[in-house]
Amino acid sequence: MFLCCVWLASLIYGEMVAFWMPYWKCSWPPLQQNLTGVPHLEKGFKVAVITDPQFTDRTSHGFSPGSFVLSTIEFFTDIYMRRSFRTSVLSFEPDEILFLGDYFDGGPYLSDKEWKESLDRFRHVFDQSQRGSKSRLTDIPVHYLSGNHDIGYSGFHSQRPQVVERYNKVFGESNYRLKIGNVDFIAVNAQTLDGSVEGKLTSASWVFIQNVSAETNPQPRVLLTHIPLYRPNNTPCGAHRSSPIINQRISNGRPGFQEILYQNYLSEETSTRILELIKPILVLSGHDHDQCTLSHPTPNGPVIEHTVGTFSWQQGNLYPSFMLLSVSGLSSSPTTNQEGIVSSHLCFLPMQTHIYLWYASLFVITLVLLLSWPTNGVDVLYHFRKLTEFAGTVVGTKSKGGMKEKDEDANYEYEMVWDAEGAMHLIRKGYSKVSSGGPGEVRSTGRGTAVVRPAAKKQTSEESDTSCLVIDSDTNFDQIPRAQRMVKGKTRYIVRRLIRTLGHIAVLAAFNVPLYIMLLFKDWT
Repeated sequence: MFLCCVWLASLIYGEMVAFWMPYWKCSWPPLQQNLTGVPHLEKGFKVAVITDPQFTDRTSHGFSPGSFVLSTIEFFTDIYMRRSFRTSVLSFEPDEILFLGDYFDGGPYLSDKEWKESLDRFRHVFDQSQRGSKSRLTDIPVHYLSGNHDIGYSGFHSQRPQVVERYNKVFGESNYRLKIGNVDFIAVNAQTLDGSVEGKLTSASWVFIQNVSAETNPQPRVLLTHIPLYRPNNTPCGAHRSSPIINQRISNGRPGFQEILYQNYLSEETSTRILELIKPILVLSGHDHDQCTLSHPTPNGPVIEHTVGTFSWQQGNLYPSFMLLSVSGLSSSPTTNQEGIVSSHLCFLPMQTHIYLWYASLFVITLVLLLSWPTNGVDVLYHFRKLTEFAGTVVGTKSKGGMKEKDEDANYEYEMVWDAEGAMHLIRKGYSKVSSGGPGEVRSTGRGTAVVRPAAKKQTSEESDTSCLVIDSDTNFDQIPRAQRMVKGKTRYIVRRLIRTLGHIAVLAAFNVPLYIMLLFKDWT
């Protein structure tokens, strides 16, 4: 019964309560007051930011498509994100949702059929229906930003332009602007920015950025980029970082051509240029899979960049996360305090790896307890009484044992006697000793002396030796069946214990497995 309750509590917490914790622990960040003293939060907008769900596919772990292992990994990865989105994100009822890229893992390398299957999984996981008021939640606008796992880098675009076209048909253009409240969110296709200026996509991205920069009297801007801006190697990422810092790494294509095949961050030149042209008050990025907050120096003052961690527990981050943004809805001017226009709060999702480790540990603990638990249970009162009696005995022995032994020796008188060989012995007065009768043996009691003739002594010794040989001989024959009985008894005990343990495990499974399946699939349909 105790183990059933422990498993019940563990499953309810791991499959349900843990996904409520972000809603209880996290909250919308308050906005600072503007110069007139009116709180921005009274006319603010709420934005949820998600990045790098990176749905597992055949390119993730090398398993063949449709295999049991890959299907199992995909299911448990998807159910985690679906629960997190429905319970942890939608419960905040955001006004807008931003995705910062990397929706698939092997997006550029998937066939159209495989890409369609991953897209269906994406839509199922981030479905807004069947949660709360449908009229309220299904109307939440969602905006997407492309990532390198969706369309690849600039070196890939010239080889397979159909990948970009496939993405744009579903998720829209990669360069766009979005107005939320009185803040302009500028989304750029970061995978093209360090590419060859002769490339079509690279040229289009820089033309878009220059057009944004040419505007007069702009509203405050937030830059959205999948790839983070340049940072020097080993730059600290703040208290929320859980993994080692990743330094810059750029892989180029053909020698002499500016084709990027991979990069951790944008180049320093590109980052400086885009900050000067866009002049953002905040930068939001993904790609790193781990949280990072740092400041970029600019001529207009420092600009904070928040790199949001992955939304999936399968992408190398034990602490998946998402971000809540509070955006001011009040009009602003160049003299307005820009720091109070957008506020952010990083929220952490359940640590799924820790939950599964606890399940495994609890299973081991259950086996140990079932194998070692007494068959008739444990009588706590009985063992308490025994412990009390033992403690009393130990205390009494220490206080009386030495005195009693001394008194016994002091109440008797001893006298010296000599045997036939001239050896002296001390014999207690009034003490009688009767030897076993034997031929030639003389008995002595009281104060008499005990004398044993040499012949009698020799005979006694021989008889003693003979009897020892007989005993040894008999013991060798008697211990053989006794040892066999002990082995058989231990075997029967072990078998009964295993059968009993398997029976208890079956009872636990009969109660908890259906509960686990019910909790697992209640968020899937």
